Amino acid sequence: MTLGVTVVGQTAKLPTIQSVTFRKDTVSIIRFGAKPDGLTLNTKSINDAIEVCNKKGGGVVLIPTGYWLTGPLVLKSNVNLHLQKNAVLQFTKDFNQYPLVEGNWEGIPQMRNQSPISATGATNIAITGFGVIDGGGEAWRMVKKEKLTESNWKKLVASGGVLSEDKKTWYPSESSLKGSKLKNPGQISPEKTTAYYQEVKDFLRPNLLVLTKCNKILLEGVTFQNSPAWNLHPLMSENITIRNVHVKNPWYAQNGDGVDLESCKNVLIENSVFDVGDDGICIKSGRDAEGRKRAMPTENVIVKNCTVYAAHGGFVIGSEMSGGARNIWVDNCTFIGTDIGLRFKTTRGRGGIVENIYIKNISMKDIAGEAILFDMYYAAQDPIALVGEKREPPKVETLPVTEETPQFRNIFVNGVVAQGAEKAIFVRGLPEMNVKNIVMENMIIQAKAGLDMTEATGITLRNVQLLTKEVDPVMNIHNSQNIVLDRITYKPGADLLLNISGEKSKGIKLNGTDVKRAKKDVEYSYGATDAAISKN
Repeated sequence: MTLGVTVVGQTAKLPTIQSVTFRKDTVSIIRFGAKPDGLTLNTKSINDAIEVCNKKGGGVVLIPTGYWLTGPLVLKSNVNLHLQKNAVLQFTKDFNQYPLVEGNWEGIPQMRNQSPISATGATNIAITGFGVIDGGGEAWRMVKKEKLTESNWKKLVASGGVLSEDKKTWYPSESSLKGSKLKNPGQISPEKTTAYYQEVKDFLRPNLLVLTKCNKILLEGVTFQNSPAWNLHPLMSENITIRNVHVKNPWYAQNGDGVDLESCKNVLIENSVFDVGDDGICIKSGRDAEGRKRAMPTENVIVKNCTVYAAHGGFVIGSEMSGGARNIWVDNCTFIGTDIGLRFKTTRGRGGIVENIYIKNISMKDIAGEAILFDMYYAAQDPIALVGEKREPPKVETLPVTEETPQFRNIFVNGVVAQGAEKAIFVRGLPEMNVKNIVMENMIIQAKAGLDMTEATGITLRNVQLLTKEVDPVMNIHNSQNIVLDRITYKPGADLLLNISGEKSKGIKLNGTDVKRAKKDVEYSYGATDAAISKN
């Protein structure tokens, strides 16, 4: 499909995504001995049906209405796995059914348990229909005590498993706990033996669906839920359509991402709902040196008409974006109850360039943290601190620019309405590599705090209403240059409209804004002077 869209006054040509096509031949898994009794392990029956369908030139493998227990399934070219209404494809909680295989986790080659559904190098594949695919994730995931009620925690502990030494985290087994104590236990390296991986096998949770180096993919209509780790993980694949799916996880599901597009090209995600335990719709491209070596950006992506509920972020890029991300359009999406709305995250060591991102028509409600966030100090923590958790601010120092230095640039956000957030906008770049060339316009954001900007260059806020409850100041700008604040609206009676700090702050323009609504318009600190700003 090829579409046109106008973003920030310019018309951009959207990418073309090739569609799948299948023969009409349909084969039911019942023909291969599958039984919907919830007791029979149907792994062989379903895989046999897929294999026969593939060898005959493709078609539809039918999962009829019923409850089907199974182990790992492998999709093959030209096969559409179709679930009838009220069909439940339940993946077994017997870890012995999932062999260790070479895979990829958070952008690094790793040993993992085989994914419940996977395909490698397949062309023209689909999962469609109206049923539910359940990954049995509760058998795999660790759970933090702080994220459950007291009664739910007691029930979980009584079910079995083991506790961490501080009794604050539940693990399903000793193997899972042992893996949690090691640094990158699944990372593939020559000195690690088969016995080593087996000892920590339970910790190496699989993603529910992994499609690696595949071409022409359709996921449509199905509910994907309860994943051991990430839900949907297209990896180094292209021509992907994800349409009308529901992706669900408990809100506390650690690493329970909705969809992670990693080093993928030509993608459409539309009319889908995500209600998960980690990032909702996430763009990735490999981690650190491995991602730069792969050198495959995620590019040419359209996300439209999607809703994200509980999630760390509604639409997210990073943090593993070392191969880059570019040419991405997000339109007409709603985020309700997410920790962050639009979330861009990275850190030193990643490298990679995120650029040419076009976002418009976003509605947000009850955002726990920032409505819009650009952060180059990501520290692999939940975006919202737990009660009593103390976090130190990052150490600020200027380092040389190398291939490990990440970049955020050329990002356009137009048309955001947010009702309720802790902070409206947060921008934090590196001293040696600022967040650059961001335009945010036509926005109404109701939040406790307004704008907080550090180490940024070429940022424009135009026709933005920052309706804050904590209004002292409405905006903070630190060590940033060439900032345009045009037609900023805020609640009258603010003690201070704008605080400018830092010796590097300069070229700040405050235009078309009624500064008299605040008791004081501008204040300077930490080396900033009135030469940093012009007011019109």
